[in-house]
Amino acid sequence: MAKILLVEDNEMNRDMLSRRLTRKKYEVVMAIDGEQGVTMARAENPDLILMDMSLPVLDGWEATRQIKASPETQSIPIIALTAHAMAGDKDKAMDAGCDDYDTKPIDLKRLLGKMKTLLGN
Repeated sequence: MAKILLVEDNEMNRDMLSRRLTRKKYEVVMAIDGEQGVTMARAENPDLILMDMSLPVLDGWEATRQIKASPETQSIPIIALTAHAMAGDKDKAMDAGCDDYDTKPIDLKRLLGKMKTLLGN
C-alpha cells in the first residue's frame, strides 16, 4: 500500500480527498501547511506527495523546493495541486521541483492516473 502525504490547508478538500484515496487503498497522512509538509515528508517518508501550492506558513512552491533540496526526501515524487490554472503555473510548479501538476477541483480519475505513473504501478 502506497503512503501518500497530502499537504492541504482547506479542511473540506483535505477530508474529501483523503477519504477518496483511502477508499482506493492508499495510506494517507496529512499536513495543513507547507512547513508541516516538509517536516512530515522527512518523518513519514511517503511514496508520493500531493502538494497544494497556496498554503499558509510556507507556500507549496517553497515547501517543494525544501523537500527536493534535502537528500533524504529529494526522490519523493510531488504532484502540485492548484486552483490557479493560469498560463505559467505548471512551469512554475515544475521549476520548483514538482514531478507533475494537477488542477482543482480535483478530477480523481485523472489524478489517480498521474499518481500511478509516478508510483510506477
